[in-house]
Amino acid sequence: MSTVKETPGDQSETSVEFKRRFMIRLLVVLTGAMFLDGYIFGILGPVTGTMSADLNLSPLWEGLVAAGSLIGIFFGAPLGGWAADKFGRKPALRLDLGLFIIVSSLHLVADSAWQLFAVRLLMGVAIGVQYSMGAPLLSEFAPARLRGRLLGLTLITWYVGFMAAYLVGHVLIDAGIGWQVILATSIVIAVPLFLGQIGLPESPRWLWNQGRRDEALQISRRYLSEETADVEQEDTNPGSFALLFSRRYWRTTLFTSGFWFCAVTPYFAIATFADSVLAEYGLSGGLAGGIGLSALAVAGVVLMVLLIDKVGRRRLIVPTQWLCTVFLTVIGLWVGAPPMIVLALFLAFSFCTVIYGAMTNIYPAEVFPTEIRAIGTGFAVAVSRIGAALGTFLLPWSMATLGTTITMLIAAGIAAVGAALSQWLAPETKGTTLTEASAGTT
Repeated sequence: MSTVKETPGDQSETSVEFKRRFMIRLLVVLTGAMFLDGYIFGILGPVTGTMSADLNLSPLWEGLVAAGSLIGIFFGAPLGGWAADKFGRKPALRLDLGLFIIVSSLHLVADSAWQLFAVRLLMGVAIGVQYSMGAPLLSEFAPARLRGRLLGLTLITWYVGFMAAYLVGHVLIDAGIGWQVILATSIVIAVPLFLGQIGLPESPRWLWNQGRRDEALQISRRYLSEETADVEQEDTNPGSFALLFSRRYWRTTLFTSGFWFCAVTPYFAIATFADSVLAEYGLSGGLAGGIGLSALAVAGVVLMVLLIDKVGRRRLIVPTQWLCTVFLTVIGLWVGAPPMIVLALFLAFSFCTVIYGAMTNIYPAEVFPTEIRAIGTGFAVAVSRIGAALGTFLLPWSMATLGTTITMLIAAGIAAVGAALSQWLAPETKGTTLTEASAGTT
């Protein structure tokens, strides 16, 4: 059994300052990982044209390469969640960041459609592992009063990473850099993150749950503040996939996965095809082409981060979902509405949907107990990817076959299901300890 040793310098160092600096370091690593995820998704867009021409990709292969990461997430998230709950958060984080380095470098030797698809698939696996493990790890160290804000902050860095990749990609293309090198630039981010995680402690909650109580208490006293006593309240139950559907936690699983599915399905579809959707209402280009939607999405996440630990989760998640239901219903039923009214409704939808959509990174990390916190998050991620894929692939067909009215009403119906599910099952976890938040229901 390993132990956490303290040096004489540790005794003289201000405990509060030491814990603050540790929390900053952990936050930099985990928000950096989310930045990396966004960068990996964003960097593909600028190089798609030259990549497709160079490899002579058919439309089918081009679509598969683009979807490779999403497919990988579907498999990587539950796998990573299982590994993090079984073997610990620390080794899962180290292996995942190492995988990012290896797969990023493989872009340099991918010279065929199937090889590139395989690389993007593996990249998606790495992203899925990070999704299922990063938020639980941060939640297990974050102070209760700041937990929601810190978890929300990771989503802001995802958007920043996506936009940074778009800019970097275009700059490097203009400089004559090859698409393989551009895709491999994610290694520049992954290496510092891998080095930054060296020396980070294991989660004391996971250690306590594994029966390693002396280690858990040492790490808790050294790195946590007011939550030491709460760690000692952790159960030591063995975790399993079946526990997600047990009498105590099936509502938690239904809420996190169902709410996440309903949150991303209409948003991914409308955001991905913003130009074509808005063109149906006489709007195209510039703001109407999706720039305004993206800008308000970022604004929505920032507002959520500022408010979540002040007003609570339910006050942000429930009303905003009902508002999005109303916005989409009006768009669907108001045939011949003035284009500027339609645009305003879409902008309002984008703003509100990201406020509650950001909760998808917070609730699973709070409401599952330690023994299934990562696997529960991974399962919810996998279910959400089904929704994202269905929304993205079916929206063009629905617009062409069923028409805009029916399509928007279907989207409104999905939003309404998410709102009703949240109205019924979403707990208020503001200011609660993780033990209290993950108590489950009977």
